[in-house]
Amino acid sequence: MGFQHISGQERAKALLQNALVSDKIAHAYLFAGPPGSGRREMANAFAQALFCESHANDACDECLECRKVLHGNHPDLHIVSPDGATVKIEQIRTLQRELAYRSVGAGYKVYIIEGAETMTVQAGNSLLKFLEEPPSPVVAILLSPSAQAVLPTILSRTQLVSFVPGDRDVLANALIQEGKSPLLARAAVNLASGLAASRKLVEENWFADIRNVVIQLGRENPARFTASLLQAQQQVFKTDLSEHVEILLQLLALWYRDMIYAMTDRQEQMVFPDQADWISKQAWSRSIQSWVTVMESALTAARRIKAHVAPQLALEQFLVNVREG
Repeated sequence: MGFQHISGQERAKALLQNALVSDKIAHAYLFAGPPGSGRREMANAFAQALFCESHANDACDECLECRKVLHGNHPDLHIVSPDGATVKIEQIRTLQRELAYRSVGAGYKVYIIEGAETMTVQAGNSLLKFLEEPPSPVVAILLSPSAQAVLPTILSRTQLVSFVPGDRDVLANALIQEGKSPLLARAAVNLASGLAASRKLVEENWFADIRNVVIQLGRENPARFTASLLQAQQQVFKTDLSEHVEILLQLLALWYRDMIYAMTDRQEQMVFPDQADWISKQAWSRSIQSWVTVMESALTAARRIKAHVAPQLALEQFLVNVREG
């Protein structure tokens, strides 16, 4: 699908479309941004526009070239993904051999390297030689979570296209237009980076259950501390939700951020708007700084899980911290 189907990333989109209109296509691009920010979707859209028979600033989605890209069988579009944990030199050599042949059509050959930051040193050096003397007309699109994650020598030979997480309201509205729950959409775009990652989160069967547990824990703790511990035990750690405690803690941080929004008259930014009345009544039981401390405690607990602390221990310690203020 073309650029018109991608929500957000307007600066990246404009840069690429200007290149198409002016016919000043770089031989190599680095799409850098957090996972889920739409890097791969934009790479596909750009490749499709390069092949499109309309030669406009976007793909038409209708010509034969566009349909080949959409169906994943364009002979001049090559995708390289990490083989295991890394992109290996054998993969780059195979790619170079494929690109040495003339293109099937009269236009570009395009290759997309996913996880460019995972390239081994040997693979990176092999690609570097290819970038310095690219066969024409070949366009490389490298995908990485950040510009700093790739070799500086590769970065210096590519045109950087930066991707940002995106406007949350725009992303939430895009999900709602797709028929997703407005409440789940608002929660997801505050947790994930970009439309694709947010959509994936909303579509998880457990996500709505996690949100409900957060509401119950938020209401129970600290007033009914023992009840909240029991609830965590029964509804989280004795169920499949135990695999998603990190997300639960991140959502709890957003729950307490809503307290601050209620105190500062920013209810329209709440992640839990269906709980606005209850939150508005409870928010003034503590100071803004106290809620900030609770938020930080939730995020610290989530980071502890990443550092291999037992999820149950991390969550229960967080509940204790909330109670103690």
